[in-house]
Amino acid sequence: MNFSSTLNALRLFGFAEGCSFLLFALTMPLKYVWHINWPNQVVGMAHGLLFIIYVLLVFLVSREYKLSLKDQFWSYLASLLPFGTFVADAKIFRKITPQE
Repeated sequence: MNFSSTLNALRLFGFAEGCSFLLFALTMPLKYVWHINWPNQVVGMAHGLLFIIYVLLVFLVSREYKLSLKDQFWSYLASLLPFGTFVADAKIFRKITPQE
């Protein structure tokens, strides 16, 4: 997978955003149980940046590939749910035919 198209970039950043979301499952106990803050700060900053890039790429892909409003809605909602970006990739983004 590469950045040769906005669709490929979306799929890559969607995977990274989903992984960063799941990393909170590890860093939250570190912060609130053992009072180790720095891992949560690092993961939080990375997740915030990846979230913004994901949302921008969903917007660009929805314009370029003319996604339906339903697919746009589910793509944006996926960024708010654990495992959501992985499901969006499987159910929405893989089915998009790349344009040449």
